[in-house]
Amino acid sequence: MKTALITGITGQDGSYLAELLLSKGYVVHGIKRRSSLFNTDRIDHLYQDPHVDNQKLVLHYGDLTDSMNLTRIIQETQPDEIYNLGAMSHVKVSFDSPEYVGNVDGLGTLRILEAVRLLGLTKKTRIYQASTSELYGGMEENKNERGFYDENSPFYPRSPYGVAKIYGFWITKNYREAYDMYACNGILFNHESPRRGETFVTRKITRGVAKIALGLQDRLYMGNLDSLRDWGHAKDYVEAMWRILQQDTPEDYVIATGVTTKVRDFIKMSFAEVGFNLRFEGEGVDELGILDSFNEEVVNNTLAGHEIKAKIGDVLVKIDPRYFRPTEVDLLLGDPTKSKTKLGWKPQYDLAGLVEEMVASDLAIFKKDIHLLKAGHTILRQEE
Repeated sequence: MKTALITGITGQDGSYLAELLLSKGYVVHGIKRRSSLFNTDRIDHLYQDPHVDNQKLVLHYGDLTDSMNLTRIIQETQPDEIYNLGAMSHVKVSFDSPEYVGNVDGLGTLRILEAVRLLGLTKKTRIYQASTSELYGGMEENKNERGFYDENSPFYPRSPYGVAKIYGFWITKNYREAYDMYACNGILFNHESPRRGETFVTRKITRGVAKIALGLQDRLYMGNLDSLRDWGHAKDYVEAMWRILQQDTPEDYVIATGVTTKVRDFIKMSFAEVGFNLRFEGEGVDELGILDSFNEEVVNNTLAGHEIKAKIGDVLVKIDPRYFRPTEVDLLLGDPTKSKTKLGWKPQYDLAGLVEEMVASDLAIFKKDIHLLKAGHTILRQEE
């Protein structure tokens, strides 16, 4: 029976990875930061009472900024595999907290590698480091001959988050070569799900669509609609993480779908899931997303019994310049050739299936809010 340690287990990827490893018979240890709230929503369905015998999921308080804490946890758990998924991973916020993101995302990786080395676990413990497509920075000249970013494409990070992650990438590679450690980087392109953080663009969109459809919000405010992203499902991507650590030789892999989509098109696809057909007019900060027509069949299937407040001609999407990044990454498109050939990995979800699942999940969440309001309760007032 293998033992795995996951940093960031309460996040999107950590929760799906925990599910996967538990289904494979692992004992899973997870590190979560201490706070005044439990903050375990994504893994509550996996939770096991610490008083029961033979726990398969064990949580530890810890932090990537605390080397002594990390070393103690690794010493106590003696993991066969470590998945370092913990990070401050919001690109826009990293411009506001550059020192913090460097400490967590960069030096946090070093603390794990050094703990494994000092504890004499280099021959036992395999380490997965969560790298990111933000390493590439969207530079046109750094793409391969097929127009994609692959394992050999040069890096040019365009945010404090990307810069911190590039340290994590190279220190992982350095420890692998210097100390003969089994340490790998997974360079993952954007991956989403109903468990995606609420401030990330895809989840912001699907939450906003659900609220607008149910009359809880008037419109959605966005930044750069022309940004192109390679979006996959987090369930597929955690499968790739596990496969990376099962190989005979430690290597680095790009995990991506190889398909790119504009933010604007993701918005249109999301609204179509509730039967709202949008058209976009104008350019730049003056661009508007306008309700053009209804698909009555879809509206009836998804919103039956709920009052539709939106009307044809309503502006449902506006641009707010505050959501622009100081340095924008316009295009991210990954080449998954190596991961498909060497790992035997292939995504099971396409973008349409991902959008459908995310919108349906957020509709279910906010339909509960409608019932609370009808019963005289208050709800959280969060504008997307």
